[in-house]
Amino acid sequence: MDKLISVLARLLMAQIFIISGWQKLTGFSGTEGYFSSLGIPMVGVVTPLVILIELGGGLAMLFGFKVRWVAPILALFTVGTALIAHMNFADHNQVINFMKNLAIAGGFLAFAKYGAGSASIDAMNNKSSS
Repeated sequence: MDKLISVLARLLMAQIFIISGWQKLTGFSGTEGYFSSLGIPMVGVVTPLVILIELGGGLAMLFGFKVRWVAPILALFTVGTALIAHMNFADHNQVINFMKNLAIAGGFLAFAKYGAGSASIDAMNNKSSS
């Protein structure tokens, strides 16, 4: 049961980042336009970095690879996203998205502390190095 829970937890945390990162990659110019509309500087640099964090970080979480490193990065990214894109507190949906981002960041902090779990690349690497 432990293996199933660790895989399911990582899947549930990772899926939004994998999907979002893929959408940004396949709609690169639209993503740059959206980032520009938010006032984000250097969109030519920021857009590939965001895609790397979302898609790469999401896949790393899914497979349980370097989770103690990836999880804090995704936690900071998620809080940053809340502070950039979900600050219109007059809009109830923005408030919900802001709080949801904070909750996701909390989940990533738990992964940073406790690791990926027993069914992960990290666990396999720890067994082979012992």
